[in-house]
Parts: sequence; structure tokens; C-alpha cells
Amino acid sequence: MEKMAISKFKARCLAVLERVRRSRKPILITRFGEPVAEVTPPPAPPRPRGWLGSLRGSAVIEGDIVGPAVPEEDWEALRP
Repeated sequence: MEKMAISKFKARCLAVLERVRRSRKPILITRFGEPVAEVTPPPAPPRPRGWLGSLRGSAVIEGDIVGPAVPEEDWEALRP
């Protein structure tokens, strides 16, 4: 684990916090060589079990979903 003097941490606090967040490695803060605090990244957010089927039951099928939306008589491609 990396060690850092409290004076250096105070001067570069925001940069140190960002480095801990990115690297996911904790840093030990010391004062006169004695540990004072440990900066650790937060735990990863819980991941959903799976996204497949997550919208099940949220839609309702109305009518024929396979057939054409308009009657065949209205299709220009079928006219002579």
C-alpha cells in the first residue's frame, strides 16, 4: 500500500482522491510516520442480476403484430 505524508495529502487532496477512484488502490496517510487514515475507494455498485427479461410484463401486444399495418389494396408496389 502506498504511504503519503499528511502535508502532501493536504496539498493534493483532490488529485489523490481521483487517483484512488481510478486505480482502486488505497493510500495510507501518515503523520510523523504513524498511520492517521486510509483512503480507500468505495465499493463497486451492485450489478443487476441480468438485463435479459428485465422489461418483461411492461408491454402489451394489441392486435396482429405479424401482418401488414395497412391493407394490401393500399400498397403502391402491388398496383399495375
